[in-house]
Amino acid sequence: MPSLFEKTTINGLTLNNRFVRSATWEGMAAEDGTCTPRLVGVMRELAEGRVGLIIASHAYVTREGQATPWQLGIYDDSLIDGLVRMAGAVHDCQGKIVAQLAHAGCFGSERLSGMPPLALTLYDARSTQKCRLATTEDLDKIPAAFANAARRAQQAGFDGVQIHAAHGYLLSQSLSPAFNQREDGYGGGLTQRARLVLEVLAAVRQAVGSHYPVLVKINCADFIENGLTIEDALQVARMLQDGGIDAIEVSGGTVVSGALSPVREKITSEDKEAYFRTSAVRFKNALDVPILLVGGIRSRQTAETLLKEGVADYFSMARPLICEPHLIKRWQEGDARKSACVSDNLCNKAARAGEGIHCVVDKRRQARQR
Repeated sequence: MPSLFEKTTINGLTLNNRFVRSATWEGMAAEDGTCTPRLVGVMRELAEGRVGLIIASHAYVTREGQATPWQLGIYDDSLIDGLVRMAGAVHDCQGKIVAQLAHAGCFGSERLSGMPPLALTLYDARSTQKCRLATTEDLDKIPAAFANAARRAQQAGFDGVQIHAAHGYLLSQSLSPAFNQREDGYGGGLTQRARLVLEVLAAVRQAVGSHYPVLVKINCADFIENGLTIEDALQVARMLQDGGIDAIEVSGGTVVSGALSPVREKITSEDKEAYFRTSAVRFKNALDVPILLVGGIRSRQTAETLLKEGVADYFSMARPLICEPHLIKRWQEGDARKSACVSDNLCNKAARAGEGIHCVVDKRRQARQR
């Protein structure tokens, strides 16, 4: 019987348990994307808290791919030194860390990058800002941008990389009929829509070699009109498996999916946890590579049940680990109380206010105790 706290491997990378810190935006990098001591401290504390695998901040691979202020960058070699410090801090605590590689596509910020966001198609007005229509030449350059970012992560000492192809960012947009209505080689049927992410995977694999873990995060569905469906998502996952992906993190929704976005509120009971579990089962049954499940996991008991039932191999969390960076250590040491996270998303609002992501509820509690 598999256990939450047994050692496992992903392409030779040994992990001490099945809990994963899912990548998020911390709002703690410098304005140019440089890793800061504060961001290093976040990753160090997660490693001290015995998180089995830390997936670091979604890092933009080109300047025009930046989504949010104070977002970690991985678009230039000048950023490697800061990334070395991040990876080194995690390794000093016997932790494991991979870098998430991202491009925001039409949800990029011209105010931050000085460049219009890149859109697959312009006549689908899902982005509220003016975008630049990506040419074939633009899209032909994207795999190299991800590959160069992966090389930087490897050079900095990260244990692997994750390709962000979920949540409505560029690679997710490419897969989605709602965002991608192109009529060239990058649009049309599913094979054409999957071309960009498969080319990115091939370029990343060539850059880092066959023995370096390469993961991907994809949507089970977009939950928008004419968006990616679970049936198409499963076909894409098979293509990625055939292309040499090492593990797949299953998420869902986009930044314009409303109540069905990737980050949902009011996870107040176990029946509301793991809201992508039904889709994860289908991925697990259809594929041979390990499946990471994210989305509303708040209790050790839920993770144990999901593992026992064969829903997924690993269990990813973000907000609970913002609230309690040492949550996994607490669970491992026998305190099985569920996460204190109340799923109000105020942590994200704090980051947008320039405070860096943190648990607002816990901060208020600490203030009252002083």
